[in-house]
Amino acid sequence: MKKAVVFLFAAIGKLACAQYKPMDNGSSVQFKVKNFGFNVAGSFTGLSGRIRFDPDQLADAAFDVGIDVNSVNTDNEMRDNHLRKFTYLDATNYPRMRLLSDRITGSAQKGVFLFSGQLTIKNQTRKISFPFTAERGDGGYHFNGVFSINRKDFDVGGTSTIADKVEVSLSVFAK
Repeated sequence: MKKAVVFLFAAIGKLACAQYKPMDNGSSVQFKVKNFGFNVAGSFTGLSGRIRFDPDQLADAAFDVGIDVNSVNTDNEMRDNHLRKFTYLDATNYPRMRLLSDRITGSAQKGVFLFSGQLTIKNQTRKISFPFTAERGDGGYHFNGVFSINRKDFDVGGTSTIADKVEVSLSVFAK
């Protein structure tokens, strides 16, 4: 019984000190894609979810973060409304994108980690992995990473003038 109580307090302490919430303020989620050969950039807001992270306890690390699809912003309201429609992001039926980790590991480079997990867009889930940095500051962590996806893997855009490759840059502040 005594061992069980000690284990319970240790587990609660570990989770309590390493649990963070992604914040919109101080974060940015941006994308770039070529359209007619020109770069088009945009962003999303509306971060939500939970992050457990301690660089000394990566086996317990977990990311479950979502973003509001309706928040898409390319500085062109007509284009943004078009991106929210069925053919592209289908915000009515799939209002959130989700990034869920399977595991977080370290790398040979100090402060660089590897995210392995799943990205879900429009109810299409694909495995994804990418390196990211984690810097402690402002009462939380700043996570930064960049990855590319094929938009067609997520049924986004059909056949159009848009390139298949989309680059996503994450700068997430979690507190």
